[in-house]
Amino acid sequence: MPLGALAFWVCMLVAARRFPTPYDWRYITTSQLIYPERNPAGHLWASAALMTCAGAGLLWVWTVRSTVPFRRLWVLAAGYACMTLSSLLPERWHSIRNGHEILAIAGFVGVCCGLVLVSLNLRFPRRYPTRAPQVVLALIAFSPIAMAAITQVYLTWWRPEVPWVGPAWRTLGLPFYLSFAFWEWVTCALLSAYMTGIGLAVGEQACKTSSS
Repeated sequence: MPLGALAFWVCMLVAARRFPTPYDWRYITTSQLIYPERNPAGHLWASAALMTCAGAGLLWVWTVRSTVPFRRLWVLAAGYACMTLSSLLPERWHSIRNGHEILAIAGFVGVCCGLVLVSLNLRFPRRYPTRAPQVVLALIAFSPIAMAAITQVYLTWWRPEVPWVGPAWRTLGLPFYLSFAFWEWVTCALLSAYMTGIGLAVGEQACKTSSS
């Protein structure tokens, strides 16, 4: 998973650098990088970012299935599968309206929930007799997704005149913290850190178990 997270950011950086206009991550969503007509020179890099990260995650799930109970792995595997499918732009192949967006959100939620479930299997030092560390980690992982939902509810009900997020928001003077793109990228950063930490922690505990 750490390698998958690294591959995600490297490929996304290349995709953003090949975007036709200066890419402002605060106001431009990841979806803009994936569609060929919006990012003709870099869309394959963006798709590769999702597929490589998801593939590495699925490989990690398969590797640790004997260490972590499957009931705490299947949600994570489903999230990675949704990531892979979203990179294929399913609405281009089937009559699925907003197929990419639906699968992308399902992937975010699935990976987030799956990582939380896996973290419950970790053995923390004895000075943490309760599950407080896992609760804190879960709240951190869920926070950007919750903020994205809250901002969308606010814009829908109290600011219906505001267009969908884009570079035009800068000229309208709209704050970046209301932007779905901003919280989407924050979620990517937090989940990447979470993936790296969980991947290394589970690997370390698996090594200790096999050596003992």
